[in-house]
Amino acid sequence: MKNIVLTRVDDRLIHGQVMTAWVQHCKGNVIEIIDDEVAQDDFLKLVTTSTAPENIQVRVDTLEDAVKFLQADAKDQRVIILVKTPQVIADLLKRGISITQVDVGGMAQRKDRTQLYRNIAASPKERQVFQEIIAAGTDVMVQVIPSDKAVNITKYL
Repeated sequence: MKNIVLTRVDDRLIHGQVMTAWVQHCKGNVIEIIDDEVAQDDFLKLVTTSTAPENIQVRVDTLEDAVKFLQADAKDQRVIILVKTPQVIADLLKRGISITQVDVGGMAQRKDRTQLYRNIAASPKERQVFQEIIAAGTDVMVQVIPSDKAVNITKYL
């Protein structure tokens, strides 16, 4: 299985300096974006990957392709997983991908979401999924940038 150095929920996926900071902090060399919609749309894929830090391999995969990639052995790869929603994390866990910690970095306000923590919003279903992830033994923390103190999300659910 791949060496996963960061698993992040951020509905912006890759975005400028924040992602550059995480790549440097985690010393990641592969960004694995898992999003079925983006993976199947060449234009969205191009737009999404265009802001990736230089010299970083970026993959955009469907959930099924990502599982195959993550299960393959590659000791030299330090993988940062990016997803838009916590459901993708729950699906990865159900498929046997080991994730010890999830970072919630950005979930914007929408009509189906209410404030969870500061500028992080979640729907009732997403809150339930976070609880399922935690029940599976994975820590869920809010940490927008590496220099922020990580805050356990449990008390905000």
